[in-house]
Amino acid sequence: MKNQLTAIDYVVFIIYFIIVAIYGYSVYRKRRSKEHDAKAFFLAEGSLTWWAIGASLIASNISAEQFVGMSGEGFFLGIAVSAYEWIAAVALIIIAIWFIPVYLKNKIYTMPQFLTTRYNESVALIMAVFWLFLYVFVNLTSILYLGAVAINGLLGGEYLHPIMIGLSIFALLISLGGMKVIGYTDVIQVAVLIIGGLATTYMALVIVGEKLGVGSDVVSGFRALMAHAPDHFHMIIPKPNATSSQNDIDRYLTFPGLASYLAGIWIINLNYWGCNQYITQRALGADLQTARTGILFAGFLKLLMPVIVMLPGIAAFVLYKNGQLPQLIDGRKDYAYSSVLSFLPNGLKGLSIAALTAAIVASLAGKVNSISTIYTLDVHKKYINKNADERKQVITGRIAVFVAMILAILFTWKDLLGIGGTGGFTYIQKYTGFISPGVFAMFLLGMFWKRTTGAAAFVGVIVGFLLSVFFNEMAPHVLGNETFMYTAYPNANGVYEIPFHICMGLAFLFTMIIMVAVSLAGPKVNPKAFALDKEMFKLKPSSIVLILITFLILTALYVKFW
Repeated sequence: MKNQLTAIDYVVFIIYFIIVAIYGYSVYRKRRSKEHDAKAFFLAEGSLTWWAIGASLIASNISAEQFVGMSGEGFFLGIAVSAYEWIAAVALIIIAIWFIPVYLKNKIYTMPQFLTTRYNESVALIMAVFWLFLYVFVNLTSILYLGAVAINGLLGGEYLHPIMIGLSIFALLISLGGMKVIGYTDVIQVAVLIIGGLATTYMALVIVGEKLGVGSDVVSGFRALMAHAPDHFHMIIPKPNATSSQNDIDRYLTFPGLASYLAGIWIINLNYWGCNQYITQRALGADLQTARTGILFAGFLKLLMPVIVMLPGIAAFVLYKNGQLPQLIDGRKDYAYSSVLSFLPNGLKGLSIAALTAAIVASLAGKVNSISTIYTLDVHKKYINKNADERKQVITGRIAVFVAMILAILFTWKDLLGIGGTGGFTYIQKYTGFISPGVFAMFLLGMFWKRTTGAAAFVGVIVGFLLSVFFNEMAPHVLGNETFMYTAYPNANGVYEIPFHICMGLAFLFTMIIMVAVSLAGPKVNPKAFALDKEMFKLKPSSIVLILITFLILTALYVKFW
C-alpha cells in the first residue's frame, strides 16, 4: 500500500497545524499571569463563551471513535448508528435544562466532588478510581489507536507508531496550557473537522455516483446509496429469527432495534453528557445561561454529525459491495473511512486528514485534562498532599497529563487491549457500559430524590458494575439463552451473548431498585440532599426556540428513516 498524500496535502495540513499552534499560544500568553492558578488551569476561569463551550463539547466528543469507529459502524449497520448522535441531541437538552443548574448552584467542579458533596468520600474515591481507569484504558487508548490507524492507512501503512507519538505530542502541547487553551483552540478544531468532514462526505457521494455510473453529483450519489444498500437506511434493526444470517444477528447484537431506545442508548447518552468530567468540565466554570446555551448549541450541532461521520461508511459499503474498493482488505469496518479518503483529490486529502487530526487531538487534549483534574483535585490533593498550594496542583496536573499519555501509548503500541479486533466504536460503548448503569443511577437519584443515602450510592456503584459484568459475560450460561428479561444470540464465535444495550438497561433497572430499597431504610430526607429551586429550571425564550428547532429537525429525520 503506497503513500496516498502529495505535497499539496502536506501543505494544507501544515497550515492547519500552524494556525492551531499560533492561536493556542496566543491564548496561553493572555493567561500567563494566572500560570499557577488551579481554577484557571482546570476550569478556564469561567471565561469560555457559549459558542466556545458548544464548539469544545463537539470537538472533544467527535474524535477517532466517530470518524473511524462510527464510519465503520455505518459500513456495518447503516444509518441506525446515527441514533447515538441524534439521541445525544435530546440528552443534551435534558442536561441543559435539569442537570447543569444542579451542578452550578452547588458549585460542583468535578464529578467526584459531586459525590462527596451529595454522598460521602468513599463513594467519591471509588468513582474517581473507576473514571481514571476508564478514561486512560478505554477512551484515551481507543482515540489514539483508531486515529493512528486511519492516518496510517493514507501514509502507506508503515508509520503507525510515529503517528501515535505525533498525535500525542500535539495533544500534550495543547493540554499543558490548561482548559482555556483547550476550549478556544477547540473552536478552530471543530471548524476544521466540520468543513473537512463535509468535504469528505461530499466527495464520497460524488465518487459513488461516478463509480456506479449514475451521475457526478451529491444527489445521484445519495440515491445510489439508498438503491444499493436499502437495509442501511432504517433506524430500527429487526429482531433475528430462525432464518436470519449471522450477519443479521451480529447487527442486532450491536444495535438491538427498539430495545435500544427503551434503555441502553439513553443510559449511554445521559451518563456521557451529564455525569462525565470530560464533558461537563467545559460548562462548570460558566454562569447558568452561558453554560445552558453552549450545551443546547452543541445539541443542535449533533444533528449534523452523522452526515460527517456515518455517511462515508455507507459509501464505503456500497463501493466495497460493488467491487470498487479493493483497498478495503477483508471488508474490515474500522478501515472504511481511510479507504474512502484514498479517493479524494490532492489537497482535499490534506484537509480531511487535518479534520481527522483536529478531532483526535481535541479529544486527546480534553481527555487528559479531565484525567489530570480528577487525579489532582480528587485524589492527590485529598489523600497524598493535602497541603498542596495552587502552584503545586498545576504542576501535579501537568505530570498527570504526561503519565496518562505515556500509558495510552504503551497500551496502544501493539494494541494490547484488542481495540482493532472488537471494532473501535463498539469497544468504547461496551466497556464504558460496564460502569454507566451504576453511575447514572447514582447521579439521577442523588440529584432528584432527597432520600437517596450514601450507603445506597456505595451499594449502587458496586452492584451496577457487577450486574453489568454478569449480564454481559455470564447470564446466558447461568440463566439460559431465553428468559422473560432477554434473548441471547450466538455471536460470530458461536458464543451466546445478550446485546449490550439490553445488558445496560437490565443492570440500570436492578441497580435503581436496590438503591431505592437501601435508601428507604434511611431517613426520609438525607441531610446532604441538594436544595432544588424551581427558578433554576426556567428557560429563556432563546433557549426554548433552540430546543424547538432541534426537536423539529429530529422528528423529520426519524419520520424519513424509521
